[in-house]
Amino acid sequence: MMGKATGIDYRKLWQYPLKQWATLLQDREDQVFLILTLVIGALTGLTVVAFILLTERFAFRLYPHGGSPWRRLLIPVAGALSMGYLLFRHFPNARGSGVPQTKAALFVREGHISLRTVLGKFFCTSVTLASGIPLGREGPSVQVGAGIASILGRHLGLKPDKIRALIPVGAAAAVAAAFNTPLAAVLFALEEVMSDLHAPVLGSVVLASATSWMVMRLFLGNSPLFEVPQYQLVHPLELGLYVILGVVGGLVSVSFTRSLLWMRQRFLGFPSWTAWFQPLAGGIVVGLMGWFVPEVLGVGYGFVGEALNGRMALGLMSLLVVMKTLAVTTSYASGNAGGLFGPSLFIGAMVGGSVGWVAHHFLPLYTANSGAYALVGMGTLFAGIVRAPMTSVLMIFETTRDYSVIVPLMISNLVSFFISSRLQKLPVYGALARQDGIHLPSNEARQEHDQIKVRSAMKPATEVLPATLPLAEALGVVASSAQLAWPVVDQRGVIGIVNRSMLDAASEADRGSLTIMDILDGSSFPHVHTDHSLHWALERMGASNLDLLPVVSREDMHRMEGVISLKDVLASYGVRPEGFR
Repeated sequence: MMGKATGIDYRKLWQYPLKQWATLLQDREDQVFLILTLVIGALTGLTVVAFILLTERFAFRLYPHGGSPWRRLLIPVAGALSMGYLLFRHFPNARGSGVPQTKAALFVREGHISLRTVLGKFFCTSVTLASGIPLGREGPSVQVGAGIASILGRHLGLKPDKIRALIPVGAAAAVAAAFNTPLAAVLFALEEVMSDLHAPVLGSVVLASATSWMVMRLFLGNSPLFEVPQYQLVHPLELGLYVILGVVGGLVSVSFTRSLLWMRQRFLGFPSWTAWFQPLAGGIVVGLMGWFVPEVLGVGYGFVGEALNGRMALGLMSLLVVMKTLAVTTSYASGNAGGLFGPSLFIGAMVGGSVGWVAHHFLPLYTANSGAYALVGMGTLFAGIVRAPMTSVLMIFETTRDYSVIVPLMISNLVSFFISSRLQKLPVYGALARQDGIHLPSNEARQEHDQIKVRSAMKPATEVLPATLPLAEALGVVASSAQLAWPVVDQRGVIGIVNRSMLDAASEADRGSLTIMDILDGSSFPHVHTDHSLHWALERMGASNLDLLPVVSREDMHRMEGVISLKDVLASYGVRPEGFR
């Protein structure tokens, strides 16, 4: 449409801001990424606050104080059936925890999480948890936070690698608000989501976590998730009891994980048309258990608080370990929306409380009460099931703000982690993703990949070029060489590297009056160190367009310790192409 008076084509006006934005994004992508990190943290914090308030208020209306027992039977059934239909028809990617789906988005789908999935995860999980299905809210919050980051990144036109970098940013922001644990959220995003504690997005993850936590604190206050008394180590004998707790926690973790995977595999084997009412199985199991034992319903953080304060009997805690495990595994395996964070903490508190009750009964003068063991048990099961031991220690500390049990927690976590790793090789999130046909990179695979270092493949530098050598003579020297690149040395040591194409181009332009020194960039040159991985060496070769690099000392970059070539790297992986020079 043209303006009558001015003749301006108004249909093109909207294009100018887009062009300006594209130019800004190209020139200042790092600054845009930083601002976007703050926005993601704030939006995720607001979303998680809304998620918590909606779930709690909806649950209060469904289960009013003094309500009829029939509610405990029928409401989980109705919630599972109705949400199962919505998940099947409209939100198929919103089932389950959300953590495996977030990792799949990061490693497999170029950081893509759709708006439909985010909306479905928010709504379906809210109703599912409010109806009493005993799953957690933290895992779904991770997917929602990562989805917000993915949507914003795509709509702002960021590059795929930047969008992928936003996934752990949103995940950390979600955990910080959902658990009120900003430090543990950072560690979780790096340790579990990215499987890399040295990830370059650390600064953005910290910033988003802090922003989200401040938003949550503004609306919900800064009270810890659990109010617990101060504990202390009564006697050194207790350290041995915490080892026993680690053993029990590790075995329970393996039992939980294997039961969950076995049951989920059975449900996945049913015809696809049954998927919409499969969650009903979880609702029925939860409803029947909740009719007799109301403590089974919901995530149960209130009952965790009772166990942490030593106000729960041994019989009830032991019963809840079995019943909660069955309720959670059935609910999750049948396809309900909800996470495993909360259930692992609940079951861990009951396992720890049971062990502590027995220990205190027989050794009252040498042990703390059962609450201290329940606190350690929470982290023990989390470390065994989720396989994030460092996150577990920091999370328990932040949720309780009790530093006195850090050492027992570390001991028990380590034992549980060791046992669960030996008896169940694949962590639960990786195993769940594999059941869906997605093979996520494991921590072990990355460590094995990085174990092959440059020092194992490098060779002595047998051919070097003096920096003072004229170009014409250099071409004669390299004419019969099998190499395609040569380190350049002077009295200091190695100062650069040249390949045949560089020598040819310089010689044609200069006709022989220059030396090799004249065509080098004196500021820096491509190189690697002995402790670099072969993967890093390949990246350096690709970036510099060289098939050979000098290996230099970290103390003195001019001191050459050898060279590494593309042929040497391939040979380290067992690849020996015919005819490779």
